[in-house]
Amino acid sequence: MRLVQMMRGRSIPAFMLVGLAALWFPIVSDESPARAAEASSASLQEQGAGLMKNVEEMVAHGGMGDAKAIIHHCGEAKRFAETLIKQLAASDSNRADATTSLNEVIRQCNRVSDIGIHADPGQLLNPATKARAAAQQSIKLLGLTRTNKS
Repeated sequence: MRLVQMMRGRSIPAFMLVGLAALWFPIVSDESPARAAEASSASLQEQGAGLMKNVEEMVAHGGMGDAKAIIHHCGEAKRFAETLIKQLAASDSNRADATTSLNEVIRQCNRVSDIGIHADPGQLLNPATKARAAAQQSIKLLGLTRTNKS
């Protein structure tokens, strides 16, 4: 009889623990998709910042006449553009337009690579400038504008 009373005494805290766990589980599982979306958004933001950094430096080096740096930064910009295309959500309303702009970045960077390192840097600057304009358009369409950090 004493064993039955001990079990009854412990069953109430056990039920409370199970109930608490049941209430806590949906809260935790609801946060996971939100965190995944934030991570995806943060990743897109990071890729967009990398793309813009490289296209800006690419054009800046074009003004300085450094063909090797133009080709390097254009290759990096192409890599960021390809990554952004892969990460874009199919449900994004501006996906088609942004993909078109990102493909233009890739096309212009391929032109820079095809022209080559031994060409006049001024000749590389035209497709580099077009790649920068396309990158700026895609970032604007995706809403990945830079935020000033103070």
